[in-house]
Amino acid sequence: MARLKITQTKSYIGSKQNHRDTLRSLGLKRLNDVVVKEDRPEFRGMAHTVRHLVTVEEVD
Repeated sequence: MARLKITQTKSYIGSKQNHRDTLRSLGLKRLNDVVVKEDRPEFRGMAHTVRHLVTVEEVD
């Protein structure tokens, strides 16, 4: 199954509380943190919510 590599590229300072909570639920705590998650609709939706703060890459 495919996996997603999600990297936090921008700071969450000044962003909405909802965006901060989404980053935390993805497992991102600080700038340049990287997590690898399964390619599921739930994780894609969360990454889409904070798309201005993260980059997403597909990993096999």
